[in-house]
Amino acid sequence: MAEPAVQPTPPSAPASFGGGALIGTLGGLIGLGGAEFRLPLLIGVFRFAALEAVIMNKVMSLVVVASALPFRGATVPFGMIADHWAVVVNLVAGSLLGAWFGAGWAVRLRLDTLYKVISILLVVIAAVLVLGHDATAGQPLLQGMAQLIAGIVAGFIIGVVASLLGVAGGELLIPTLVLLFGADIKLAGSLSLAVSLPTMLVGFTRYSRDQSFSVLGRNKGYLLTMAAGSIVGTFISGLLLGIVPNALLLPLLAGILLVSA
Repeated sequence: MAEPAVQPTPPSAPASFGGGALIGTLGGLIGLGGAEFRLPLLIGVFRFAALEAVIMNKVMSLVVVASALPFRGATVPFGMIADHWAVVVNLVAGSLLGAWFGAGWAVRLRLDTLYKVISILLVVIAAVLVLGHDATAGQPLLQGMAQLIAGIVAGFIIGVVASLLGVAGGELLIPTLVLLFGADIKLAGSLSLAVSLPTMLVGFTRYSRDQSFSVLGRNKGYLLTMAAGSIVGTFISGLLLGIVPNALLLPLLAGILLVSA
């Protein structure tokens, strides 16, 4: 069921561009779509309805993910990502299904229920980051068939979360890649983006069936301006990767999520 119409507060072009650039920089550095920062802005400041904010968030997250992956290439080459194709396929196998179901649940939830789900998920994500941000590459938690099954299950859960919030899912993918597969934190960020892209496309396709999808047409100027800022931000993040430590960024993100919830 579609949400009642909510009149958003039109953001200025400088605010849209600057917000996109800042969010793109932080998201690109960590390996996220930046939606965790953007969603509270869309709902709390610009007053978009929850489902419309999620849909707009999904579009902007796609821009960040698609541009951040190549910009990170100088530090994490595509060849290194290709060497871990089996890990990507393992997680994508579950995340695609989860993204489809998650988007379907989101368009059927009542408005107040969706707000509550969003708040709970933001708190859970913050807890994962606080507990997992110091994780370093090492031995995988599981091996063989157990790892394969765990990867599919984890991918499904992450796909559901990504669709419900309109996020890329990196805040859960990165700890999963580090802990379950023993990946280095920087490699995990790029692998996270590689998994997120197809997952988000599936959720985006499912959302396109709902009439709330029309919010994109009504806010083209805002979307294009923030998209341009996001690409500038991901370019900056590519230059900074390897200089700014994730140990500082991830706790900061966790704190923002708790405040936003």
